[in-house]
Amino acid sequence: MDTITDKTAKVLNELLAICDDSAKGFAKAAEDADAVPLEQIFSEYAAQRASYAAKMKREIISLGEKPADSGHALAAFHRGWMSIKETVGNKDKAIIDECEAGEDRAVKAYRGALEQDLPPSALHAVRSQLAGVLEAHNQVRSFKQATR
Repeated sequence: MDTITDKTAKVLNELLAICDDSAKGFAKAAEDADAVPLEQIFSEYAAQRASYAAKMKREIISLGEKPADSGHALAAFHRGWMSIKETVGNKDKAIIDECEAGEDRAVKAYRGALEQDLPPSALHAVRSQLAGVLEAHNQVRSFKQATR
């Protein structure tokens, strides 16, 4: 039977994986983007998500639990798919589409975490990070609308 600490660690480890995946995805997007503004903003989001991952690790450790070692296998597939899609059509549009899909998953995960019974420190971290995730999501969506 899972304790409250175990459940909290599981939720935070899921967010940690999301952040790791997002950091890698945004770094790849920045590397592959043709437009300089996209490269710059995606680099900033990669750094943001790396800092979010570090915060989640600290939260998990503060619970006396072990942080997860890596992100999701699906995210690696997603980044590979982004590479394949880039070779056909508008490369930046394909990158933006994949970033938006990743941000949709991140928003869903963060909102799901807020439905859990989290200790105050973890709850504060999740709320704070969700605000940044929503901001990035909205920015990526505006890039998508501009490429139509």
